[in-house]
Amino acid sequence: MLKISRRSIIASGLGATLAGCANAPIIGGRTIGSTKAYGFGALKPLDLSIENLSTITVCTRPFRAAGPRLEAATVNGKTIVHNYGHGGSGWSLAWGYAGNARDLVAAGRPKSVAVLGAGAIGLTTAIAIAETGAKVTIFARELPMESRSARATGVWSPSSRIGLGAAVNADFPARWEALARRSYARHLSYVGRAGDPVEFTPRFYVRSQTREPPLIDPPAEGDDFLHLGRRLRGMEPPWSERNGSPFRSDAGVRGGLVMTFNIAEYARQMTDDFLAVGGRIERADIASMADLARLPGDVVVNCAGYDARTLAGDTSLVPVRGQIAWMPPQTDRLYGVFYRNVMALSRRDGLLIQETGGNDYYGFGDGDETPDKDEFLAALAKIAPIFNWG
Repeated sequence: MLKISRRSIIASGLGATLAGCANAPIIGGRTIGSTKAYGFGALKPLDLSIENLSTITVCTRPFRAAGPRLEAATVNGKTIVHNYGHGGSGWSLAWGYAGNARDLVAAGRPKSVAVLGAGAIGLTTAIAIAETGAKVTIFARELPMESRSARATGVWSPSSRIGLGAAVNADFPARWEALARRSYARHLSYVGRAGDPVEFTPRFYVRSQTREPPLIDPPAEGDDFLHLGRRLRGMEPPWSERNGSPFRSDAGVRGGLVMTFNIAEYARQMTDDFLAVGGRIERADIASMADLARLPGDVVVNCAGYDARTLAGDTSLVPVRGQIAWMPPQTDRLYGVFYRNVMALSRRDGLLIQETGGNDYYGFGDGDETPDKDEFLAALAKIAPIFNWG
């Protein structure tokens, strides 16, 4: 196993800092809504020129109908705490589940802990445990910016494919709410830091009188995905009608501020935070539960994401394919638009275009991570006309 130092992590690109000001600039263009509500008074249209396409990435979200797995087990005499299966809510709920995983680990008062995985769940879990004083080492095949978490949309979406209504326990919604609120509070501690790892940026939902049909029909006997966002009303900034917006719509525009994760910078800062409390990262390829149990540490925490399907033999894990087309950052226009089931989102670490398909069954059961340029071109054709203003 290769040991990774803080210097080599930063040199590898994990620690690359993206240029950008802490506050959103006031720029020329058309005024949208209230400057008091958004902190700035104008927008520029996003430049979605096809020539700007830099890459297309695909990730496999780890979905479990019963919700994320968070429990302790014993393998070959070693305590293993499982923390995986967060669907499309991994970044959003990471800190909440990290706190509960920490509590499970702390029950045994371990002096040393091994964490498998360096994605959003692994990083937050490792930090939470290290803050108790235990010596924590992350073992991972992929460093944070190589992991599937690095290919996420990077928005606050705590109930995205988090479970199925008929499969979760009756107390799940209440537990989810507590975890979401705890996670949100910890994300807020990163708002305002240099580099803006977490910030609030405007988001607009542009309606159309003609409903965009879903790209895939849900199964006739399919269960309903949980949508629990209403339980958090009052915690997040409210949305309102955005009269006078420059987006052409025959049915109105709603908008508001949404928590956004600039993943490159957020991963770098969390890695620095982990190393600052004495944590270490080592590259390792763990192929079985026996390998996992042999990791050094009094307790091992399994944050393997979708890889847990093979590693832990958890056949309840279902892949959900998600594709993002990336363009270079446009940091003078940090906002997002949702129109005809397509999201165009400008983050500090890149501008992304994502087809959502119209329902949660889009990509469900599809583990193919091969980029599909035709999907991107179709999404671009739907969303690009909304920016023909100026």
